[in-house]
Amino acid sequence: MAVEQGTADILSGLTVGKPDGDPEETAEWIESLDQLIRTQGTERAQYIMRSLLQRAGAQSVGVPMVTTTDYVNTIPADQEPEFPGDEEIERKFRAWLRWNAAVMVHRAQRPEIGVGGHISTYAGAATLYEVGFNHFFKGKDHPSGGDQIFFQGHASPGMYARAYLEGRLTEEDLDGFRQEKSKEGHALSSYPHPRLMPEFWEFPTVSMGIGPMNAIYQAQSNRYLHNRGLKDTSDQQVWAFLGDGEMDEPESRGLLQLAANENLDNLNFVINCNLQRLDGPVRGNGKIMQELEAFFRGAGWNVIKVVWGREWDSLLSKDDDGALVDIMNQTPDGDYQTYKAESGGFVRDHFFGKSPETKAMVEDLTDAEIWNLKRGGHDYRKVYAAYKAATEFKGKPTVILAKTVKGYGLGSHFEGRNATHQMKKLTNADLKAFRDHLRIPVTDEQIDDDLYNAPYYHPGADAPEIKYLLERRRELGGFIPERRTKHADIVLPGDKAYEMAKRGSGKQMAATTMAFVRILKDLMRDKEFGKRIAPIIPDEARTFGMDSFFPTAKIYNPKGQNYLSVDRDLVLAYKESIEGQILHAGINEAGSMAAFTAAGTAYATQGQPLIPIYVFYSMFGFQRTGDSIWAAADQMARGFIIGATAGRTTLTGEGLQHADGHSPILASTNPAVVTYDPAFGYEIGHIVRDGLNRMYGDIGDKPESFRNVMYYITVYNEPFVQPAEPEELDVEGLLKGIYLLKPAKVDGPRTQLLASGVAVPWALEAQKILAKDWGVSADVWSVTSWNELRRDGLDAEEDAFLNPGAEARKPFVTQQLEGATGPIVAVSDFMKAVPDQIRQFLPNEFATLGADGFGFSDTRAAARRFFKIDSHSVVVRALEMLARRGEVDANAPREAIEKYSLLDVNAGTTGNAGGDA
Repeated sequence: MAVEQGTADILSGLTVGKPDGDPEETAEWIESLDQLIRTQGTERAQYIMRSLLQRAGAQSVGVPMVTTTDYVNTIPADQEPEFPGDEEIERKFRAWLRWNAAVMVHRAQRPEIGVGGHISTYAGAATLYEVGFNHFFKGKDHPSGGDQIFFQGHASPGMYARAYLEGRLTEEDLDGFRQEKSKEGHALSSYPHPRLMPEFWEFPTVSMGIGPMNAIYQAQSNRYLHNRGLKDTSDQQVWAFLGDGEMDEPESRGLLQLAANENLDNLNFVINCNLQRLDGPVRGNGKIMQELEAFFRGAGWNVIKVVWGREWDSLLSKDDDGALVDIMNQTPDGDYQTYKAESGGFVRDHFFGKSPETKAMVEDLTDAEIWNLKRGGHDYRKVYAAYKAATEFKGKPTVILAKTVKGYGLGSHFEGRNATHQMKKLTNADLKAFRDHLRIPVTDEQIDDDLYNAPYYHPGADAPEIKYLLERRRELGGFIPERRTKHADIVLPGDKAYEMAKRGSGKQMAATTMAFVRILKDLMRDKEFGKRIAPIIPDEARTFGMDSFFPTAKIYNPKGQNYLSVDRDLVLAYKESIEGQILHAGINEAGSMAAFTAAGTAYATQGQPLIPIYVFYSMFGFQRTGDSIWAAADQMARGFIIGATAGRTTLTGEGLQHADGHSPILASTNPAVVTYDPAFGYEIGHIVRDGLNRMYGDIGDKPESFRNVMYYITVYNEPFVQPAEPEELDVEGLLKGIYLLKPAKVDGPRTQLLASGVAVPWALEAQKILAKDWGVSADVWSVTSWNELRRDGLDAEEDAFLNPGAEARKPFVTQQLEGATGPIVAVSDFMKAVPDQIRQFLPNEFATLGADGFGFSDTRAAARRFFKIDSHSVVVRALEMLARRGEVDANAPREAIEKYSLLDVNAGTTGNAGGDA
């Protein structure tokens, strides 16, 4: 059959454009293969074909790689295993599930509520889930430890409907769908949100693209735990349910190579190919299943297509001349979508009618029988065969491409329609037609009585179908989804691990990055605790001074190191190992964040706490992977995110897209992130210790949710002498966000200098200049966290707002500076909005110096003078405020500008040239 114009790109292309010099001989070869398949089956034929391809290669015959196969099921009918369940019983309660899921969303659309929901996704994917629930998904009480299931976000109503049949949820709970405060105690989150339903959902997946990434790294994390001897995860499977439209997200496809490179055969993607995204066809003019098959196969995955249901088997067996398969290959997805929105007669004319041979094939079928030719994703046997093959396949991850109809069974207004994703409610006629299709024992009167109160259906706990459903889950290890937080005991490090941080660096200069790395090294040396640390680094370990970890902790690689390392003779040689501790993701912030999430939630998913410590260029954290950090917060990850090479002027040579002047502001938008901008190593030591204790230590009477945080700590690459910890250190102030570092030693007009991070030494220098040149008395405060001070201040304001007449609690920053007189100058190596977060909580006159605008490459001194954040700028700003108050000479600010050549970027002296970029 001739290839139709415009559809050649959706065929495998093996013979397209190649002239057939002897059609008769070609036909004989094809006939021989057909005879082999008929007599000895597809398995034997597969071996012969592989042998021929191998021989062709040896004879230098240019045979192209087969990236796509015909548009038929990968597993032939003669190789399908027997379905082990009671298909009739499973079909029966699956109908109840689909009814209850749709009714739940529909009832939430009552006019006075109108909170939305999605009906069509689960309707089309119910079979994909139910085959898993009844035969494959292992719960946490299974001897293996259980599987991890990443549910497609929009299918959440189906999971609630199942929990209702299982007795885990009540009707009142279902009626709380998307009403999390107004129906508190009986509320269901819109999508899989562990933070909102911490005993139910395990993985947040509805920010599309993050689910695929996190599933890949969850599978890696399982192997990491196993290979490092922390837990036997050898019999666990990771399942990710995804949409074909979702696969357009770069994140959905961008990390497939890791799964293939590490042979993660514990990972299964199930892509619901309903051929539709949110607004229309995924590939109207093409074939998304063929595209994905080629993409995944090229990435090194095992691919299983489930295209057609069992009703097609007899037709395909009669397709001796390949006419039917030709039409299947050539028909674009836009037409397949249209067929399911029309009728059996339409399919007869427009699909089978494309050739005389295929038209004759269905002459004996009624229009109803043609309409009942199902897609493979709605056939229990076909889906079971695919899942069984996937779980038994060794050496590669598997993707199952299952063809379905979006809105399946919901009627002509929904099935396959472009707008079906946005359709939230059913008409009276829709409900009745859906009821009839599913054979739900609900009367017309029950539907007519109140359109938005159509009844849920539950046959009672003693019904044989419910007993069957519960027995299947018992055999597989318990309910899914389920989240548990009971984990192995963890012994936190003692004082010894933090001793070096307290001592300072003596006469040597060290950046806070190196101070942090030294703390990390001491933590990893702790015999009990060290094994639980999972350092995560993109391809910048040497930049952060972490190459010293390579020879001892080693880089995790499940294949070990099978090459002769070029730097093997060096002390800091690059060493990979199956038991390696460092997760080295390459130039890959997205993958690193996915690894962080998997490690940071291992306390719940595996009952084995890991402490992920992810170190990255600060510019590329919240800015590039903020969505993933938000998902990690939803999943209640715990760990440390280290923004190295922080600051807009400190990373001297890298320039605009490396100059971070705003990450604390981005971090402030995430409620689960505790942000610190420490100046010294001893501050970092206290912050890390406090973070570990909050996550896994004694938290007193605080709720368990208090533990579910990530600490974001900014560190810099500018070296200076790290001071020893002061004897009378205000540890409480340090941890809450501000403490008095160095009070003024002269009498005179008073001012307060507040600084954070790398700016603290500038404030200390400004303190000396103010005293020496102008007789001004300046106190220097180390602000370890502008963000946490603001949160505390806002909490205090909220308390006062809700308790009028009661004595208002003072914000902590207000208390700390209560006796501090004079104007305040706040400075950091970030934009002005960072220190400005605390302005409203202080009565003092307040000025902010910050690095607003784009960063650039230059010396630190020149950059700081340009942004007016250097020591002399602090001095001038303080003098201006004091002059306005009449406390210093009115000409002092102008004299200071001239004295220090403040307008000349080449006159800056703040900072040094040390520290590699």
